[in-house]
Amino acid sequence: MIATLLVDDQRLIRAGLRMLCESTTDIRIVGEAATGAEAVRRCDAVRPDVVLMDLRMPGMDGTTATRRILQARPATRIVVLTTFDDDDHLYPALAAGACGFLAKDAAPDELLDAVRQAAGGGSPFSNAVLQRLVTRATGSWTPRTAAAPAGEDLTTREREVLAHVGDGLSNAEIAARIHVGLTTVKTHIASLMRKTGSATRVHLAVFAVRNGFAPPGPCA
Repeated sequence: MIATLLVDDQRLIRAGLRMLCESTTDIRIVGEAATGAEAVRRCDAVRPDVVLMDLRMPGMDGTTATRRILQARPATRIVVLTTFDDDDHLYPALAAGACGFLAKDAAPDELLDAVRQAAGGGSPFSNAVLQRLVTRATGSWTPRTAAAPAGEDLTTREREVLAHVGDGLSNAEIAARIHVGLTTVKTHIASLMRKTGSATRVHLAVFAVRNGFAPPGPCA
């Protein structure tokens, strides 16, 4: 069972998330919090595997809560729930250690899949949110030293996968697009992150766009 903590200052949203998660057999809600400070305290008490984290809350915001939770419990996986007017908060939350970002209007199955991906060590991103992060990327981020500049040491298949990451596709969508297994895609992603010096999937997508592997603009 995936122990999950819900963090949102709106009771109705928490209730909806609880009902959705409790409709499954593998996700268990271990607590709720209405503020960032409460989320930090609840994480210490219930030790969740995954936290679904709102960003804008009274008092301590979701970004600060994310940072403090991960300082105390670095194995916790935090997925941010964001709205389309939260863009200024996305990069700070990423820098704080959030492993994924999901739009609040995501389909129920997408949200449940995001919890499962996060628990399994993945980085779930709504395509639209990933594209917003890439579009807003500035020159303040540069990749760590890579094995070769601008991806010169990438294989043909890695270049293909990288282009799809830059387009905002999920691992499952990439697997279907290039007709390979999901495990194969994950292997390529891990290799790409190592070769490009990308710490997260967002950094990898930024690398793809900046170096011409994928065009900037809305996701396909």
